[in-house]
Amino acid sequence: MNEQLIIKELSGHVSEEEIVKLTRELVSIPSHWEVPGQEIEVVNALEKFFYKQEVEYELQPVEGDRYNIIAKLPGKGKGRSLAFNGHLDTVPPYNMTVEPFGAVMEDGKIYGRGTNDMKGPVASMIYALLAFKRSGLRLAGDLYFTGVLAEETNSDGTESLIESGFKVDGAIVGEPSNREYAIGHRGLEWLEFEITGKPAHGGIPEAGINAIVKAAKFINRVEEKIIPRLKGLQHPYMGPSVMNFGLINGGQQPSTVADRCIIQLDRRYTPQENLEDVLKEYEDILEELSLEDPDFKGVMRRMESNLMKKYDHVPMETSPDDPLVESVKSVLQYLTQEPPRLTTRRGWTDAAILNYYGNIATVVYGPGNISRSHSPDEYITAAELYEGFQAYALIASKYCGLDI
Repeated sequence: MNEQLIIKELSGHVSEEEIVKLTRELVSIPSHWEVPGQEIEVVNALEKFFYKQEVEYELQPVEGDRYNIIAKLPGKGKGRSLAFNGHLDTVPPYNMTVEPFGAVMEDGKIYGRGTNDMKGPVASMIYALLAFKRSGLRLAGDLYFTGVLAEETNSDGTESLIESGFKVDGAIVGEPSNREYAIGHRGLEWLEFEITGKPAHGGIPEAGINAIVKAAKFINRVEEKIIPRLKGLQHPYMGPSVMNFGLINGGQQPSTVADRCIIQLDRRYTPQENLEDVLKEYEDILEELSLEDPDFKGVMRRMESNLMKKYDHVPMETSPDDPLVESVKSVLQYLTQEPPRLTTRRGWTDAAILNYYGNIATVVYGPGNISRSHSPDEYITAAELYEGFQAYALIASKYCGLDI
């Protein structure tokens, strides 16, 4: 059965209005990290939804009263199994210019926190699963929706999913991708450096050791030794290794020699490196400076706010020859009538956990545009949601196979 017939059959069982309605319902429920229980109410809403739709589901413990929700549509044959993975949390509604939880719809756009990242894509995924349940088309392989927690913080949800032994052949992570797809992204590490000195009155600076001055030495040495090397670490699916000095904070006031300076940086690395090597290159610079200058004292810490319970923020890489990648490319070609675009500008996602720790072929694709994620006027269009639903359904039909 070709794409046109499959879409015609499945689209007859799911309306754009239904997907919009579910998106708006999910967006109206705050689920950011400042909300007590965070995603609990969203999971409750999905539990009621799946029960009403008579979809098989389970709640998977993550922490305390917080659960992942996993829906399953059993296959009828021996096809490949596929999971649609979507996170149910959002970032807080800082400085939003639209009502963050109003889910207001205007001119075909739904506004609010999470419309684009990623409650809208979640709704498209769920209705792709429902389309097969409602229609006469049956998949050969099992199809799952995994609604996971805390992607915006420490990825507790997908980490718990993989730790539970969950296993499928392929997974789609539904981050908004502007009709592009990703088969790789860099690993992520946040590092903090504490440079210590000796306080003294600003009128006699020679009596102290200025931690800010010592921190400047460290920054300059990193710029000299690490930055040039990173530019040569290009990867075809994720671009180059990069780093960014994101925060510096030191001293107490102008008239006191600074006795402490904090530097925080973001380091993105490709599979050409490993985490141990990434950490060692900064440790080597700290040691080098301390040998050159007896007054230089600095320590490095991995920032707790970026640490998972067990896993690391490793890179994600799926073979371009994997059947899932071929399915995604074929579907995007059909729906957009353009050559599918591979993006190498993807931020870190839960795809790395599924791919690296779960050994699951994984692709990042979702309706919406990443440029709107976390934005003051975040939105997604109804047309994008429906195209996302069609894409997910077609990908499932190709990858899992139809039981005809």
